[in-house]
Amino acid sequence: MIEVLYFAWVRERIGLPREKLETGATTVADLVDELRAREPRYAAAFADISALKVALDQELSSFDAPLAGVREVAFFPPMTGG
Repeated sequence: MIEVLYFAWVRERIGLPREKLETGATTVADLVDELRAREPRYAAAFADISALKVALDQELSSFDAPLAGVREVAFFPPMTGG
């Protein structure tokens, strides 16, 4: 079981702040593919992953990172200063 967190416009498009999932994904990219296939709101949220950042267990990571042993995956847009 893995906890997936969604922030900012990702959360708005999906309509959930977080959810717990059973997944067979071995990398973040595999997880994104599974999520995209679930329903249109996920497909919209993950249509352009170049516009997203990912953190695994609260550490910035990459989409090709393995999920083995990971408890939490967070998706969010890049932070901007202001």
